[in-house]
Amino acid sequence: MEFIHIQAKASKNIALVAHDHMKPLLTNWCAKHKDKLSQHSLYATGTTGAKISEFTQLEIQPLLSGPLGGDQQIGAKIAEQKLDMLIFFWDPLASMPHDPDVKALLRIAAVWNIPVACNPSSADYLISSPLLSETYDYRVPDYQAYQQSRK
Repeated sequence: MEFIHIQAKASKNIALVAHDHMKPLLTNWCAKHKDKLSQHSLYATGTTGAKISEFTQLEIQPLLSGPLGGDQQIGAKIAEQKLDMLIFFWDPLASMPHDPDVKALLRIAAVWNIPVACNPSSADYLISSPLLSETYDYRVPDYQAYQQSRK
């Protein structure tokens, strides 16, 4: 696979996702970091986005509920290079009926080289990074070169 470099703008597009019993933790985390988050475009799956918006008054672009396709919508936005970061509070010890969706989302974030936080500690590191409010060059797969090589 060949790679190209693209530039994330200083104002990032951030996806917010949480499993059911992790939603209060993510909502409280968003409230704690409301000032920084408000400087960026936020996307969230169904109930998570509604809860965060209601609790924090942050403007959230709503997507479908995760099990109904919201995880795939976020994955598609990552593949289209329309998201710069994923904050996904999930419980690795809980069995989820849509586990394949979760694994696919984490995989696509790794493929497209975007930062991912899976818990409050890693999310604190990302939100406090000076790179959050700067342009940032990162490496992504060169899909056009890949398509040409398949012909």
